Amino acid sequence: MPVIRHVSPHERLTARLRAAGCVFAEDEARLLIDAAPTPEALERMAGRRVAGLPLEHILGWAEFCGLRIAVDTGVFVPRRRTEFLVRQAAALLDASRLALSAGPAPVVVDLCCGSGAVGAALAALAGPAELHCADIDPAAVACARTNVLPLGGEVHEGDLYAPLPAGLRGRVRLLAVNAPYVPSADIETMPQEARVHEPRACLDGGADGLQVQRRVAAGARQWLAPGGHVLIETSRRQAAQTAGILRRHGLAARVLRSEELGATVVAGALPPSAGR
Repeated sequence: MPVIRHVSPHERLTARLRAAGCVFAEDEARLLIDAAPTPEALERMAGRRVAGLPLEHILGWAEFCGLRIAVDTGVFVPRRRTEFLVRQAAALLDASRLALSAGPAPVVVDLCCGSGAVGAALAALAGPAELHCADIDPAAVACARTNVLPLGGEVHEGDLYAPLPAGLRGRVRLLAVNAPYVPSADIETMPQEARVHEPRACLDGGADGLQVQRRVAAGARQWLAPGGHVLIETSRRQAAQTAGILRRHGLAARVLRSEELGATVVAGALPPSAGR
C-alpha cells in the first residue's frame, strides 16, 4: 500500500515561490505564512510575490540592522549591504565622542534617506545624536517619518541639502549618503523587483552612476563640521571615481570594503582645521 506523504502549507508555498525564481523561497514562505491573518490573505500575498512585488512591500517592513523598518509600496527597500555603511558611521561617531569628550550630541544627516533606514539604525544603535533625514520623494518622506520620528529625529522633504535647516551648516558631524549610483544603461539589467517596483529616481545615478554623488560632494564642505565625515555607498568598480570626486572638493577620501556584505563605502573627511 503506497504511503501518502502530507505536504505542509509551508512546503507548497516554498515550491511555488521557488518556481517563480525566489532565491530564499523557504524563508519567504515562512514570513508570508506568519504575516497572513487568513488563508485568503495568504493567497493574495503569495500571488503578489509570485508576480514580482518585493517581499518587503508585501509585509510592510524590511529587516535592517536588527530593526523592523516600515517600507511602503513604491519606496526603496533598504539592502543588507547598506548595514556596512551604518557600521562605519557608528564607529566614526564613537571615535568622535571620545575625541570631543563633551559638548552637545553630534549632528547626523541621512541624505537621500528613502525609508530612513540608515538614520533609524544610527539612532537606535549609535547613541544620542541630533538626527536629520532628507529625501526628495514625498512617499519616502512619509515612510521615513514613521521610522524616524519615534526615535527623536526629523525628516525633511526636498532635493539633497535644500530642505535642511540652515542652522546645521558647518555643524554636521556625520553625513551618511546612499544616493542612487546605478548607471542609467544598467537599470534594465536589474532584478524585476527593483526596476519595476522601486522608483527609478532611487536607482538611476545618471550616465556613469555618479551624478548625484557629485552634487553631494559639491555641498559637503558647507555642511560638515571641522573633522566631520561624509560616507557614501558606492560600488567596487566606481569606488576610485567616488573617492576622486570627494578629493576634488577638498575632502580626504578612503575606500572601505566588506567582502561579507559585498559592500563598498567611500569615507570623506573634512580636516579639523578646515575653513569655509
